[in-house]
Amino acid sequence: MKLTALCVILAAAAWAENVPVPKAAALPVTADSYPFNSASRDSQPLDLAKLGYVEEEFLLSGSANVYDWNADGSLAVKTPNAPYADRILVRHPKDPSKFSGTVVVELMNSARRFDWPMMWGYLHDYMLDHGDAWVGVTTPGAVVGLKRFNPARYAAVSFANPDPGARCDVPGGRGGKKAPQASSDEEEGLRWDMLSQVAAALKSNQPGEPLAGYKVERVFMTTQAGDIITYINAIHAHAQVNGKPAYDGYLIKNPGAAVRIRQCSANPAKGDPRQRVKPTTSPIVAVVAQGELMQNIDSRLPDSDDPKGRYRLYEIAGIAHIEKYPYSALPSPPEQIAASGAAQGTSDWPFNAKCDPEIPLGDNPLLMYSYHAALFNLNEWVRKGVPPPKAQRIEVNGGAVALDEFGNGKGGVRSPFVDVPTATLYTTSPGPGTCAELGHTAKFDEARLKQLYPDQKAYASKVTQSINRMVKERLLLEPDAKKLKAELLGTQP
Repeated sequence: MKLTALCVILAAAAWAENVPVPKAAALPVTADSYPFNSASRDSQPLDLAKLGYVEEEFLLSGSANVYDWNADGSLAVKTPNAPYADRILVRHPKDPSKFSGTVVVELMNSARRFDWPMMWGYLHDYMLDHGDAWVGVTTPGAVVGLKRFNPARYAAVSFANPDPGARCDVPGGRGGKKAPQASSDEEEGLRWDMLSQVAAALKSNQPGEPLAGYKVERVFMTTQAGDIITYINAIHAHAQVNGKPAYDGYLIKNPGAAVRIRQCSANPAKGDPRQRVKPTTSPIVAVVAQGELMQNIDSRLPDSDDPKGRYRLYEIAGIAHIEKYPYSALPSPPEQIAASGAAQGTSDWPFNAKCDPEIPLGDNPLLMYSYHAALFNLNEWVRKGVPPPKAQRIEVNGGAVALDEFGNGKGGVRSPFVDVPTATLYTTSPGPGTCAELGHTAKFDEARLKQLYPDQKAYASKVTQSINRMVKERLLLEPDAKKLKAELLGTQP
């Protein structure tokens, strides 16, 4: 009882003050020691210097609490002030006068046990054009990969378990009972305060901090699914920098369910109110592809302009979960091997197994363009108070996406791919592993195309109208509209 009370008191004290600024140390680059995930060494390399950008890497160190997240949504500190050290990768305009004031913090994907900046793959064209800064954050699941890649460079990176002798109660005992299991040497629960402190470091402008000398006005968080949901629901309300939320907005790919708050807790169960994202004081923009929808249908929320819970959801009709664009930001195959011992597939097909029948990695740019528009609209919402547009939801019937006469999804964000179709757009493919998340197309035969579009002029007119409508509705940005028209109207369907 005394311990519980102490935990609550500690938590309340921590929440009464601004998030502390962690210590930052720049990691130098040499011929033999350079950042993992460097843009110049990605599967599709980028020369940031030619684009007027600088890439830097920092070690951030500080102390973080490990929390318990109660069923009623309240937090209690289980272990206070445990040390951590993490690395962040920072890309920003070389000239401070060309900086937009917006920073996008990405929780890099660790599904392959190393850092994968998949949202950079979607967003970098937009951010480079607008002068935004990008910060990639390593999460605990990728630390081993960093240390394998360069043990000396990343020796200090640590989420060491502050209570290594503890045992976790996990499902698996007889009759469904919980069985004790030794805890890990790493405590993933340290990442929540670390993420708040990343925002504090970026906003601090103190000498030696990552963006010192740059006028940071907005910091957004982005990633796919679980971690960002837990951060918003459990941590956001208690993390302030200079009296304002640590993060000024959130851009979520495929909002799913929240994940556990620490290694010895469980993920919130289906139906638990903590499971799906709860709109909060910083606006949230979520984007869901048709191929992701049914898996996360329970995460659907209504759009809202309530200042205490601003929210937008865009469901993109005809689009699969993933295509080639995020894979452009995978580390090169040699670096994957150095970090994990193996590289899946090739840069053109980054998987160990082919689909059946074989398909190319999708190149439909609509999901990428949708993220560009989402980030632009989120920025306008925070910066100018301009509410983003609203869009209809994809139609669902009998537990499945409703399809039109062409086999494409009904409703959702409409585009020429579904309103002026030349093919059936499948959002899943047969085969092992990732194939279920990959789309493929079945192009209409010449007779059907001729019936739909008697000539190139008729097709071009409909495509132009569809794209112009998207621009007018602020669901597609003008630069991307020009690219899309060039792509779709370059040849006759």
